[in-house]
Amino acid sequence: MPGQKIETGHQDVVHDVAMDYYGKRLATGSSDNTIKIIGVTNSGSQNLATLTGHQGPVWQVAWAHPKFGSLLASCSYDGKVVIWREGNQNEWIQAHIFDDHKASVNSISWAPHELGLCLACGSSDGNISVYMAGPDGGWDKSRIDQAHPVGVTSVSWAPSTTPGALVGTGLLDPVQKLASGGCDNTVKVWKFDNGTWRLDCFPALSMHSDWVRDVSWAPNLGLPKSTIASASQDGKVIIWTSLKEGDQWNGKVLKDFTTPVWRVSWSLTGNILAVADGQNTVTLWKEAVDGEWQQVTTVDS
Repeated sequence: MPGQKIETGHQDVVHDVAMDYYGKRLATGSSDNTIKIIGVTNSGSQNLATLTGHQGPVWQVAWAHPKFGSLLASCSYDGKVVIWREGNQNEWIQAHIFDDHKASVNSISWAPHELGLCLACGSSDGNISVYMAGPDGGWDKSRIDQAHPVGVTSVSWAPSTTPGALVGTGLLDPVQKLASGGCDNTVKVWKFDNGTWRLDCFPALSMHSDWVRDVSWAPNLGLPKSTIASASQDGKVIIWTSLKEGDQWNGKVLKDFTTPVWRVSWSLTGNILAVADGQNTVTLWKEAVDGEWQQVTTVDS
């Protein structure tokens, strides 16, 4: 499919774009405080809905898995997280508003659908909150207090398959793990165990020299190795790997981009990493057989 330019209709900077599960619709969040739903086809795009309700820039948007219905989450500088539900086609309501955070909510991430309808949120107040939909329509909340005391910039769920589940003794209970990045220049890994979240990496992963802007846990397809990519204001992308459950994490610099790196995102199979940097460039990277990372292409923006 050839690239196409999409007019979003936003009045200010667009901070995030998320494609739905079927690749038919985009959601965009902007500094104009709104979210746009845009239908995309080979022949073009059309604006389907504008969602209003946030009182500050919308930093991220995230579609829930379609088995839970047509749901979109958004987070904003206003400290709120909103769950939007589509009733009739292209008619959206605010189904839930979470306003526990006392500062900007910078990042949201839906858990793998096997874990249920569950959303993690990272805030400038230093805390991570995790909301789990209950059978009665209410939401249970757990928290990681002061996960990154000077501010959480990003959260990303681990795959739900236990590492190694496809190669032997892996237990098939889904794992609940999160990676987070913060303004303390570190990446941390958290595990939900007996009703509480605890740090699952000692010490925190610290190879960056400035804010971590984004973390992204790679799909692992049941293989033993776990992989996390982190992107930083310092210009570096680091690939962190843990060879099996309980092992130490080792970091390797993918590249120094010499400009802040904003976002890292894995392909569905976890073998291609997309990197968006401060020069408005998106590059795609693939791990070679020898473990070295190679740039496979640049996406012109």
